[in-house]
Amino acid sequence: MSSPYEQLLEATIQHLEFLQRRGTRFVSITPGSLAQLKPAPSIGAAMRSSLSPIAKAPAAAPPAVPTPPAAISIAPAELIQPASSSDAPPLDPAAREAAMTDLRARAAVCMKCPNLASSRKNVVFGVGDIHSPLMFVGEAPGADEDAQGEPFVGSAGQLLTKIIQTMGFNRNQVYIANILKCRPDTPGETSGNRKPTPDEMKTCIPFLHSQIDLIRPRVLVALGGVAIEGLLGKSGITKLRGQWQTYRGIPLMPTFHPSYLLRTMSPRDKRHVWEDMLAVLEKLGLPVTEKQRGYFLPRNGQ
Repeated sequence: MSSPYEQLLEATIQHLEFLQRRGTRFVSITPGSLAQLKPAPSIGAAMRSSLSPIAKAPAAAPPAVPTPPAAISIAPAELIQPASSSDAPPLDPAAREAAMTDLRARAAVCMKCPNLASSRKNVVFGVGDIHSPLMFVGEAPGADEDAQGEPFVGSAGQLLTKIIQTMGFNRNQVYIANILKCRPDTPGETSGNRKPTPDEMKTCIPFLHSQIDLIRPRVLVALGGVAIEGLLGKSGITKLRGQWQTYRGIPLMPTFHPSYLLRTMSPRDKRHVWEDMLAVLEKLGLPVTEKQRGYFLPRNGQ
């Protein structure tokens, strides 16, 4: 497991690379921020080498872009959930796709969690339309996802696909990702899954942050309690589901995980999830048909 400093360094580098892809040439950094990043000499040299394309602006030099240089805050709590980049100029489609390809390549070789890297078959990065207004976030890959390298392809994924289709989309028109990109290892067990640890989620979530920043969906849907814990640091999906939250400046709808619906087989739980999806459609400004409104409602007054 990487140290807190290494996690801080990686998140800072990823944010600077994101600014660079947007065309930013200079950033303003306060002395206090620099003090927090002061590492051992060997690490400092590596960081300076990695960030050589982006230099601190000379005091007397005018801004190199028409807008003021972006300030970077490096407080550890903000690197767990950084501020929204919704005010930044939008990336053109080609730049967005190139940046996502680069991000996927870096995730594919990530070794920050040695136990996960040694046991995984595939890094499960994400799938779907990176220009979509709607993004679903789950918890972590299971055995099927690990084998195929794609999120939500098992029985829970099949149910999620049906939900997406009933909303009026197909799977390729939304984006689907997880908090963790690797399947949580299960030493000594041949089947089953386990919940990601808080350290695993904190280590991996910068990749998800970068995905969200590149896609900039209009609505996020968090699937299940682990997703809510990883995103918001909150627990209690039963109380939170159906209640709009905000994450990185984006409306976020918490709802039950499809695997929970498969376990309970409860018409009431299915209706609750569907009500959440109706709210998502309305937030997106999409029409909702009477047929859609009637799904999972009791029949004949029952």
